[in-house]
Amino acid sequence: MGKVALITGGSRGIGRGVADYLYEKGFSVAITSRREADEAAKAKFLCIAADNASAEDRQRAVDETIAKFGRIDLLVNNAGIAPRVRADLLDMGEDSMRELIDVNLIGPFFLTQLVAKRMIEQGSGTIVNITSMSSYTVSVNRGEYCVSKAGLSMMTQLFAVRLAEHGIPVYEIRPGIIATDMTSKVKDKYDALIAGGITPIKRWGQPEDIAKAVYALSLDLLPFSTGEVINVDGGFHLQRL
Repeated sequence: MGKVALITGGSRGIGRGVADYLYEKGFSVAITSRREADEAAKAKFLCIAADNASAEDRQRAVDETIAKFGRIDLLVNNAGIAPRVRADLLDMGEDSMRELIDVNLIGPFFLTQLVAKRMIEQGSGTIVNITSMSSYTVSVNRGEYCVSKAGLSMMTQLFAVRLAEHGIPVYEIRPGIIATDMTSKVKDKYDALIAGGITPIKRWGQPEDIAKAVYALSLDLLPFSTGEVINVDGGFHLQRL
């Protein structure tokens, strides 16, 4: 058996792309999802029905992965949601903020806490947090999403420092405009922005682009690095005149 990966939000989108790619590379893969996984996923992965915002579900996800595979070598904190309604910052409700913080930040934080302790016992492991260009890019009609992802960026740094003494690197992958269910709702907007040159690489990103970055980080080829931000955004982060 190869390395074992636990991927949250692995039934679709970026998470599914990562799960499929790692499986092809020989990983044993466990995925969590609030929705039931499809038959193709069930044939390849350990599929765990779990809500990332639930402490009980997070513990069960770790327990079931360990029971099945005996260890966790790679944790990919991918699960995340967008606001149910894109509301102006001056109109955004508290319930929306709480929901996004629970799923996008509190969930990954405490799942990482659980898995990190297990990795310390094992003596090895890698943690990768999937954030967003929204962690530093202002969108005033989905401020709660930006805040949750910015928090996840800081969380990466915190755990990177805390776990360095145990030889467990923590990284952040910062996706740009990626073709998923979430972005399909604003496809026309992003099509126009890409055509207009918002990114130097003029195409949509694909889940496999993120998957390849995760796999690269899983190879333990950066032994003197932790807390790094890997932008997978077509060059969006580059400031240009």
